[in-house]
Amino acid sequence: MANPEHLVLIEQGADVWNRWRRANPNIHPNLREANLSRVNLRQFDLSHTDLCMANLEYANLERASLRESNFYTANLTGANLRESTVRKVDFREATLRQADLCMSVVRDSDFSRADLREATLYTANLKGIKLREADLSKSDLREANLGMADLREANLREANVSLAILCLATMVGANLYRADIRMANLSLANLCMASLMSANLDEATLIGANLIGANLYTATLRSAILREADLREVTLSQVDVSGANLMFANLSMANLREAKFHGANLEGANLHRANLYSAKLEGALLTAAIMPDGRKHD
Repeated sequence: MANPEHLVLIEQGADVWNRWRRANPNIHPNLREANLSRVNLRQFDLSHTDLCMANLEYANLERASLRESNFYTANLTGANLRESTVRKVDFREATLRQADLCMSVVRDSDFSRADLREATLYTANLKGIKLREADLSKSDLREANLGMADLREANLREANVSLAILCLATMVGANLYRADIRMANLSLANLCMASLMSANLDEATLIGANLIGANLYTATLRSAILREADLREVTLSQVDVSGANLMFANLSMANLREAKFHGANLEGANLHRANLYSAKLEGALLTAAIMPDGRKHD
């Protein structure tokens, strides 16, 4: 339970609270299970604070300092965390549905199994954070930095990830069904066994990405850069890859049935044992590509 004295200090506003924090740097506030719904916590110093199981529904945490705080299983539905400083924070299993983290700086924090449905993370710096099994469906991740983030088995169904940075991100088994990933940078990302059905990856950069066994059925990859990507056993059936760069990509044993490769660059690509039934290869560059029967194209 929350410390009653700490709750009284919260009620007196940011100036009183922050002065008390500066005067008592060794005290770690206890707001465990506190009801702070719709409370204005703008610019509060909540570092090292225990907010486990607290109710912060629609609370205003704009520009708050949340260094090394504990929000485990807390309710932050609709909370405003714009431009907040989030470092080494425990958000595991927290509810952040429709929360606003736009322009926030998040470092070394754990959002594993958190509910971030319809959350706004536009331009947020989320580099290297843990989002394993988090639900980010229909979230706004445009221009966010998710480089090296752990998104294993995360749900990004219908999320907007356009122009985001996902270099070296781990996305094994992630669900990106109908996600908007246009012009995002996923170079060297691990998307092994990920579901990208009907996703829009037009003009996305996936240089050296691992897509082994991924499902891209009916996705679009127009003008995408997949140079040296590992696409072994991938499902690209009915996918539009027109104008894409697949130089030296490994497409062995891939299902490319009815895929559209108009004007695509497949120079040096490995298509050994790939299924090209009814695939459209008009205008595609196949110089030195290894064809399904094992022979090298002239």
